[in-house]
Amino acid sequence: MTHRDLAPASLPLRPARSLYAGNARAVMFRGWRATRSTNWLVMVSGFFEPIFYLLAMGIGLGTLVGDVTTESGQVVPYAAFIAPALLAVAAMNGAIYDSTWNVFFKMQFARLYEGMLSTSLGPLDVALGEILLALLRGALYAVGFQLVMQALGLNLSWWALLALPAVLLIAFGFASLGMAITSYMKTFQQMDWINFVMLPMFLFSATFYPITVYPQWLQVVIQALPLWHGVELVRGLTTGAVDWGMLWHVLYYAVMIAVGLVFTTKRLRALFLD
Repeated sequence: MTHRDLAPASLPLRPARSLYAGNARAVMFRGWRATRSTNWLVMVSGFFEPIFYLLAMGIGLGTLVGDVTTESGQVVPYAAFIAPALLAVAAMNGAIYDSTWNVFFKMQFARLYEGMLSTSLGPLDVALGEILLALLRGALYAVGFQLVMQALGLNLSWWALLALPAVLLIAFGFASLGMAITSYMKTFQQMDWINFVMLPMFLFSATFYPITVYPQWLQVVIQALPLWHGVELVRGLTTGAVDWGMLWHVLYYAVMIAVGLVFTTKRLRALFLD
């Protein structure tokens, strides 16, 4: 006797479904076409926001601040100090926007993922596709900003060439974790907590001044935040302060990516397939 013979006649059998069908690119391309046609103005504003900060704070305020000593002991112009931090912030903002608010709308209102998962796509395809879309957005922001840095002479070392893959790692980490968190959100009021967390990270993650200005206990808290690791990683590359300790920043983001993918995949499966 087969499984089909044992199933009640009134309940249709759900076909066996794998977590991954190998077609995450279809999800990403669909999202990119939709973004180009409806959200291009938001993308443009997100691109210029860190550039405005750089011009206002780095160039404007920098004339008053002068040089800054980094944690590695280097003395660099203030603009060269905050530019890599703003580069990391640009990657974070681009990735977070797509992996939170866009995902929230698709999940709660457009019901887009239900349609996707009724096809051959698995939950990991959807998760990877949306995360890659957020990664692409973060990469576009970062490439444009790094070109501005180069034009202004703020890349102080050839190690700055590795800042782009570092920024992609940062965007991947934030996109993975952002989508995982969003999958548990139910209302717009809950989504406001994302901005509530991002703002202090932006302000206090050694973005505009060295972390050493804070008391020791607060330094420990800041060093647990993901943006601080991104800022330190990119700043070390653009200023040439490269050492083996930077691998800890890479490991931090690798764990973020793994945790985000696992939780997002499980959550999508629980919401739409189980």
